[in-house]
Amino acid sequence: MKIPHTILIFALAALFASPLQARQNNRPGGQGKVDPERAAILRGSITPERQWWDLLHYHLSVQIFPEQKKISGSNEITFRVLENGRKMQIDLQQPLEISSITHGKTELNFRRVGNVYWIEFAQDLVKGEQHKILIEYSGKPKTAKRPPWDGGLAWDEDEKGNPFIATACQGIGASIWWPCKDHGYDEPDDGMRISITCPQELTAVSNGRLEKTDANETEKTKTFHWVVTQPINNYCINMNVGNYVNFSDKYSGRFGELDLDYWVLEHQRETAVKHFREVPRTIEAFEHWFGKYPFYEDSFKIVVVPYLGMEHQSSVTYGNGFQNGYNGTDLSNTGVGLKFDFIIVHESGHEWWGNNVSMKDAADMWIHESFTNYSENLFVEYHFTQAQAEDYVVGCRRRVQNDRPIIGTYNRNKSGSGDMYYKGGNMLHAIRHIINDDEKWKSILRGIQQDFWHQTVTTQQIEDYISEKSEIDFGKFFDQYLRGTAIPVLSYHIDGDSLTYQYTDVVEGFSYPLRVKVNGKTITLTPTGDSQTLTADAPIEAFELDRNFYVLSRNK
Repeated sequence: MKIPHTILIFALAALFASPLQARQNNRPGGQGKVDPERAAILRGSITPERQWWDLLHYHLSVQIFPEQKKISGSNEITFRVLENGRKMQIDLQQPLEISSITHGKTELNFRRVGNVYWIEFAQDLVKGEQHKILIEYSGKPKTAKRPPWDGGLAWDEDEKGNPFIATACQGIGASIWWPCKDHGYDEPDDGMRISITCPQELTAVSNGRLEKTDANETEKTKTFHWVVTQPINNYCINMNVGNYVNFSDKYSGRFGELDLDYWVLEHQRETAVKHFREVPRTIEAFEHWFGKYPFYEDSFKIVVVPYLGMEHQSSVTYGNGFQNGYNGTDLSNTGVGLKFDFIIVHESGHEWWGNNVSMKDAADMWIHESFTNYSENLFVEYHFTQAQAEDYVVGCRRRVQNDRPIIGTYNRNKSGSGDMYYKGGNMLHAIRHIINDDEKWKSILRGIQQDFWHQTVTTQQIEDYISEKSEIDFGKFFDQYLRGTAIPVLSYHIDGDSLTYQYTDVVEGFSYPLRVKVNGKTITLTPTGDSQTLTADAPIEAFELDRNFYVLSRNK
C-alpha cells in the first residue's frame, strides 16, 4: 500500500529523530511482505512476543459501512504480565491497518511485518501487573468468496434487497477482520464485549447477550452492545448485520433454564418458529451424552446468515434453508441424514467440542471436528434408534479420502485432512465398541467436558484421558487413525473349520479386539500383526466382521 508523503516523513525524521521517530515507526504500511515460512511461524506458534502476557478481556468496537465494504473500530485488550516483557505481537491481516496504539496516555511505537504488528512499550512491564492497550484500526477487509470455507466478510443482500453481512474466519483467523492475539492457546479469561455500529435500519448480532442498543440519530446508526462472560476462542467471535427480527424461548435443561434466542430475517419468522423446534431436542441429546451445556451464562442463539453455517460460541450461524440434511442432502446415503437438520445438530455440537474444550494448536483441529461429527451419530441414537445411528456413521465412511493424516503441522496454523470429520467420527465410534461398555464410554465423554471445562487442550491430553479412563492403551490406535492414512485390514483365510487371521496395514504394535460372526455366532478376536489360528466347532461357512469396528476385511 502506498504511503503518502514518504519522502517528507523520512526527511523530517532525519532532522528530528524524536519524537517524530515514533510517527515513522507507526506508519500504516510498514513491511508488507514476509517469507511464507516465517509468516506461518508467526501466525501458528506461541512466539516469545505472545508468551509473556496472558489475555484477560477484549472490548471490540466495530463500525460497518456496507456501501463502501469498509470497517473501522478499536479493540481494548486487557492482559496480565506473566514474565517481564516489552515487545508484544498483535495480529491483523492485510489490507486492514492499525492507525494508533495507546497504553494509558502513552502512544506506543509499532511496526508491521506482513500480518503481524510488533508493539514496543516504553519500558518492561513487570510480572504480575495488569495492563490495557487500545488499538484503533480500519480498512476494507478481505471479502469471503466462499464462506465459511473461505474467510473474510460476506457482503451480501437478502431476498428483499437489504444488506446481509456476516464474518467467517475459521482457519484463516479472526485477525482477518479485527486485531487480536490470533492463536488458539490463549482465550480471554474474563470474556469479551462486542459493540457493533451499523446503519439504523439494520440490526447487528454477535456472541453472548445483548446488553443494550444505542441510537445515534445524527449519524443515522445504531450500536449494539453484546457481552460474553465466558472464555471464547477468537474464530468464534462473529458479526452479523441484516434486517433481523428476534424471537425467544426457554429450555428447561438438566442443569436449569437456558435462554434460547433466534435472529432471522423478517420474512423468515413464521418458517423459523416451526423449524427451530429442533434446537431444544438437540441440546437435550447432547446434555445426555456430554453433560451440561457449557454457556448457560451467555445463553444459546441461532443467527441466520448468507452462508451454510458455523459454530460461533453461543451464536450458532445458520444458512441451511430450514430443511433437514446437509443443504438438503443425506451425507450418509442411508436416509438417516434426512431425519435431522445437519447444521443445527453439527454446529450446536461444537458448543461442547471446540468451544468448551478447544484445541491449543490448529494441528489438533480433529478435537473439534471428529467429536462433533460423532455427535451427529449420538443425536440419532438418542432420538431414533441405535441401528439407525450405526447406519449413519458407517454410511459416512464413503466420504473418507485417506489423503493425508488427520493431525496437521504444529506451530504453523495448519490443520490436517478433512478426514477429521467422517474418519474421525468413525474412529471414535470404533473406540466405543472396543471399550464395549456404553456407560463407561458416556462417562469418558462427559469427563472430558467436565475435566477440561473451558480449557484449551492438546491431542496428547485427549489420548491420555481416553486411555486412562477406559483402562485400554489407545496409543497405537491413535497413531494408526490420526497420524497415518491406512485403514487397518483384518486379513483372514478359511480352511474347513480353521480360521487364520491377522492385522495388516497397521502400525507396529497395533492390537485391538473386534467382533466377528463365525457361522452366525458372535465372538471376539484380538488380532496382531502376526498370524493366529482359530478352530471352530464345525466347517466355517459364514464369516462376517462387525461393521462398528473401523477395519476392512480381506479374504487372502
